[in-house]
Amino acid sequence: MKIVCLDAATLGGVDLSVFKSFGEFVSYDLTSKDDVIARIANAQVVMINKIIIDKEVIDKTNLKLILQLGTGVNNIDVAYANSKGIVVKNAASYSTKSVLSHTFALLFAFLNQIPYYDKWSKEGKWCESEMFCDFSRTLHTLTGKKHGIIGLGAIGKEVAKVSQMFGSKICYYSTSGANFSDEYKKVGLEELLKTCDVISIHAPLNEKTRNLLSKKELMLLKDEAILINVGRGGIINEFDLAKVMNEKNIKVGLDVLEIEPMTKNHPLLSIKNKENLIITPHVAWASKESIQNLIQIVFNNLKEFIENGK
Repeated sequence: MKIVCLDAATLGGVDLSVFKSFGEFVSYDLTSKDDVIARIANAQVVMINKIIIDKEVIDKTNLKLILQLGTGVNNIDVAYANSKGIVVKNAASYSTKSVLSHTFALLFAFLNQIPYYDKWSKEGKWCESEMFCDFSRTLHTLTGKKHGIIGLGAIGKEVAKVSQMFGSKICYYSTSGANFSDEYKKVGLEELLKTCDVISIHAPLNEKTRNLLSKKELMLLKDEAILINVGRGGIINEFDLAKVMNEKNIKVGLDVLEIEPMTKNHPLLSIKNKENLIITPHVAWASKESIQNLIQIVFNNLKEFIENGK
């Protein structure tokens, strides 16, 4: 069996030699669209993270198994692959704890004024202070805050549980309509946006969530509301977001953008109050522990396919 990994660099240099135990294993750091077919022409198994596997690729190769190095499979034409007898296996829930941690890292950075006070101290302002403490900014806790969660899947439920431990009141909006919880109040999107102090997005990108938050929805946010997106880029219309951030005093933490890497001259780079925005480059999932968990799941997926054909 020949197994080819087309974009190993997206896993941060993790050791993939364990896959050699299944047969011939070839790994490429990155693969351009033009090279995809040639590199997997003689492979039965392909491992991908962000590479697109569409009808053309499927028709011009002899794949038996597509191993997604992540949870989302929007880069794969799953229906067509299945129609050709090709098995598609993803890695569900491998990064839940990692994304959970990053959600609160972004949230507490705002609540505790971390970027401001880090800069303030390093500029020597604390050295000039007459007191041991500073009150130039107001800090907040989650206690008593209303936290609205968009997407109550595995990660959304974990975020709700932890946020509640800090004293917040939880409500949620299900983007699929399929998720339900007796523990938390289910509300419409408009009510969530109008009433919540904190809003975090933990939803996939699909036809129901693309541009879910455009200007009309973003203008509903309360003054000083905190909006966190660790779901998928494209759920928030970024051009509208930049405009709204120049009109309203909202704080926004983003780990995902519609186009990644971030484009030059992106409108969010030119907003007036840059302190109200924190952007991280799609790293919420990428803890060392998360990547190790991912590799183990993919290994098990391949092992199961070899042993059971599914």
